[in-house]
Amino acid sequence: MNTQTFRLSTLALATLLSFGGASLAAAAEAAAAPNSETATKSDQPITDTWITTKVKSELATTDGVKSMDIDVKTVDGSVTLTGVLANDIAVQKAVAAAKSVKGVKNVDSSGLKSRN
Repeated sequence: MNTQTFRLSTLALATLLSFGGASLAAAAEAAAAPNSETATKSDQPITDTWITTKVKSELATTDGVKSMDIDVKTVDGSVTLTGVLANDIAVQKAVAAAKSVKGVKNVDSSGLKSRN
C-alpha cells in the first residue's frame, strides 16, 4: 500500500468515525433529555407483567407485610394474591397496596389467609 492510499484510507476512516460519533452523541442526548410530552405521557399499554412487578414492589415497601409470603398473579389487570400472613391487618394492608397500583382492575384475595 503506498503512502497516498494509506492517507486516503485513514482520512476515510476518520470521516466515518466522526459521523458515527456524532450520531451516537445525538442519540444519547435525545435519550437523556426526553421532551415534556414523552416524560408525562405514554401510549404503551400497562401489561400484566408490569402490574405484577409494581404490586410486588408495593408489598415489599408496606409495613407489616412480609412480601415474600405472598404470591402475585395478574391476568387482564385482575390481581390474585395468595399466601399466609401474620394477621388480618397484614392481609388488609396487602390488599390495599395491590389496589393502589395503576392498572389494577380488581384484587382477588380469597387465597390470602392470616395465621390467627
